[in-house]
Amino acid sequence: MSSKKSTVQEANQVAEPSTVSHNKSKDLFERAQKFIPGGVNSPARACRAVKSDPLFIERADGALIYDVDGNEYIDYVGSWGAMILGHRHPRVLEAIEDALQFGTSFGAPTAPELEIAELLCKLLPSVEMLRLVNSGTEACMSAARLARAYTSRPLILKFDGAYHGHADTFLVQAGSALATLGISASPGVPDEFARLTLSVPFNNLAALEKAFKEHKDKIAAVIVEPIVGNAGLILPTDGYHTGLRELCNEHGAVLIFDEVMTGFRVALGGAQSIYKIKPDLSCFGKVIGGGLPVGAYGGKKEIMERIAPAGDVYQAGTLSGNPLAVKAGLAQLKVLEQSSYARLEDRTRELAEGIQEIAKKAKESLQVAHVAGMITVFFTDKPVIDFESAKKSDTEKFAKFWQELIKRGVYWPPSQFEAAFVSFEHGSAEIEKTLLAIKEILS
Repeated sequence: MSSKKSTVQEANQVAEPSTVSHNKSKDLFERAQKFIPGGVNSPARACRAVKSDPLFIERADGALIYDVDGNEYIDYVGSWGAMILGHRHPRVLEAIEDALQFGTSFGAPTAPELEIAELLCKLLPSVEMLRLVNSGTEACMSAARLARAYTSRPLILKFDGAYHGHADTFLVQAGSALATLGISASPGVPDEFARLTLSVPFNNLAALEKAFKEHKDKIAAVIVEPIVGNAGLILPTDGYHTGLRELCNEHGAVLIFDEVMTGFRVALGGAQSIYKIKPDLSCFGKVIGGGLPVGAYGGKKEIMERIAPAGDVYQAGTLSGNPLAVKAGLAQLKVLEQSSYARLEDRTRELAEGIQEIAKKAKESLQVAHVAGMITVFFTDKPVIDFESAKKSDTEKFAKFWQELIKRGVYWPPSQFEAAFVSFEHGSAEIEKTLLAIKEILS
């Protein structure tokens, strides 16, 4: 799909580790730390979990990115999932250039806002109305407020290790009990806020039932990543989401699917289409902006009509529905409507099965979880079904794995607890080169 030819497609050779230099990145990082907290504008970019300094990226094309030192990498970060079509897709670039001819922001309604809202509602049966915002954090924060207003209840239930943005409501970690009142995981979040959030293990319906029993008629909503991506990729067990839906129905709680990561990435209708579940509210971001900052939340009309100015729940945003992001997102979604997710699943499976085969021959204990467009390699010999089992992974091994991948021209997310992303631009050559690098590392 890219307009340029990948050098990976011309020569399927792994770069010699000794030839890789990052001097310009190191210089920029030293400068950045003087003016930006930690030298980065989002913590995961700092690469501390993999005992490295961050790479400063200069440009990208298709499945490849290039750092300021001129090094080429196969990109498995993809702007943390947004670049499902690869970088610089011609249709997306054309849409942005077209929007620029008319201006960058108006602070007033535009026709493309309506067009993307209509398209999203068409593609997602559970979404009858939606509101555009500027980020996934804002979408989840707004959905939680709306659920509290709709139910007149105070508590939000989330799952251990889940990340729904950095709003105060969600910066809570679980206690030692199966269902417990939260303890703030960040200074600056008052304990009063933390006590309004519960956290239980993922894939454990018994823990969920216990939470509903102990906090009867106080839980406004359950928010869940239907396929966990922020603790590494963790798939739901059979019947889990059906049970979750039934418990929310039984106790009158709003079910919120956080599909900021999975929406339009794992399937055109998101994870909810895979598991055939209709949440009451859903949150989106990443893919629906074509790489530009965007978010959205939507769901049942009777709930969404509580949002101002239709209703009494206040939420606003100066740049919400920004014409550049909306036009880019529309272009990307229209391409995806004509794309085969089976092809994306095949590429992801090819990578996952290749890694498993290499690990088996090398007698390396690891688990590989994958779904169309997403993959995680856990350095553990036990199945990963929740955050507790994910935490048993060998993070030291992962750090060395990441460092060696970088030396060989493969850009993997710099944390054991982040999912990697495969785009439609990742072809056989990119997968083969990645597997060759992993074979060298694990052998």
